Amino acid sequence: MPSVSPAIAADALRLSVAPMMDWTDSHCRAFHRVLAPHARLYTEMVHANAVIHGDRARLLAMDPSEHPVALQLGGSEPGLLAQAARIGADAGFDEINLNCGCPSDRVQAGRFGACLMREPQLVAESVAAMIEACNVPVTVKCRLGVDDDHEWNRFLAFIDAIADAGCRMFVVHARNAWLQGLSPKENREVPPLRYDWAYRLKAERPELQVVVNGGIADAVEARAHLDRVDGAMLGRAAYHTPYLLHELDVAWFGGELQSRGGLLRAYRPYIEAQLERGVQLKHIVRHVLGLFSGQPGGRGFRQVLSEGAHKPGAGWSLVERALALTEREREAA
Repeated sequence: MPSVSPAIAADALRLSVAPMMDWTDSHCRAFHRVLAPHARLYTEMVHANAVIHGDRARLLAMDPSEHPVALQLGGSEPGLLAQAARIGADAGFDEINLNCGCPSDRVQAGRFGACLMREPQLVAESVAAMIEACNVPVTVKCRLGVDDDHEWNRFLAFIDAIADAGCRMFVVHARNAWLQGLSPKENREVPPLRYDWAYRLKAERPELQVVVNGGIADAVEARAHLDRVDGAMLGRAAYHTPYLLHELDVAWFGGELQSRGGLLRAYRPYIEAQLERGVQLKHIVRHVLGLFSGQPGGRGFRQVLSEGAHKPGAGWSLVERALALTEREREAA
């Protein structure tokens, strides 16, 4: 009888931010935590081999403020994934998530990511090994299928095989992955969204936790998903318009809306601590450029930070300059 992955509290799944390569690093997650105290956060995908043999201090960097935060792993060898899952759990991550959705050529060449959707038994073996190896929830993020796989029964069989291995939570990016002819960026936009498959999965397998991901652009869309599944995972919208995260957190969990400037100033202790460690400002503030998106002064805010953050000695005073510009333009509007 396989072990069953520990359960995740229902409230902890309602709002989450997708793992995004080159974006959801520790600096980004610390910022998102200021915006959304209750959201579940995910790392960029890290290959199991890198976790085992690479620079763990860098790859598994995490600030204590980030919890709850999940480590997303890539890979297709059960033994290596189990070892990496154990390392991740020991490092303090609250969840280990297996990537079965990334369609990039590099990922395909390594036989992991979206192409694993054609190997449900290998995924099941990997998940079972990961569950045995660590004491935190093991989850899977997947697509609906790859290329021209449009059979509901094939998708359901994939889910069932992994559920039989003990997995209880699935993040469903509700579109297919096309392994040929589309870039990873196009794979996030071109294949049509079919949220109804995620809804049907929850209806037919109510014992599973299902979080929907893909194309969620605003609060109305996000809220609509909660009527049908356990949670909404935001990707690009959370990054490019991060104030949306704050609005959703307040709407769904309570509290008072804070101003954009107030939230950014709440991020100041983290920024200054990182600067003291020798991190350049540009690596931190690149994640806040969308905070004033669509607001008076938003363009100037981005410009001040983009032009100044890379300069030697750039510090908090530059952020205050950018904030002062937005405040002046808001008063003039």
